[in-house]
Amino acid sequence: MILGLTISTFTIVHVIISLVGIIAGFVAIAGFLRSERLDGWNALFLATTVLTSVTGFLFPRTAVTPAQIVGVMSLVLLIVAIVARYPLHLSGAWRWIYVITALIAQYFNFAVLIIQSFQKIGPLKALAPTQSEPPFLITQGVVLVLFLLLGIFSVRNSARAGFA
Repeated sequence: MILGLTISTFTIVHVIISLVGIIAGFVAIAGFLRSERLDGWNALFLATTVLTSVTGFLFPRTAVTPAQIVGVMSLVLLIVAIVARYPLHLSGAWRWIYVITALIAQYFNFAVLIIQSFQKIGPLKALAPTQSEPPFLITQGVVLVLFLLLGIFSVRNSARAGFA
């Protein structure tokens, strides 16, 4: 039991929170690209992405896992993003710091989705059973390049007055 839920129910809740965070993150990124703040979507992204990391630590483990390390890194980035967005109001350099930290946190969430998909979805697992095969590596590489491009365009567009 975790927080009064069976492990399978808690896992479903964790996955739903993660998927909501990923969707909200992509909507927020679309706002970055259009120089729009989308305050509600950004708040939903930040809240659900923090919850994704926090709930990830509640699963029973006997040792530190790569997912927990990513969770710690994500939480550090999210703290910076939250401070940049709210107390510092995206002023000056905090605008691009917010965009970059939010994008990296979104990338971490999405990369974990890819990893979990290749571990748990039969046809994907068959393509890359050890996650060292080309289909997995190509997928992760393409996603990384796409996020780098999103980052470049998001930072450039966030500098416009409409985002501030």
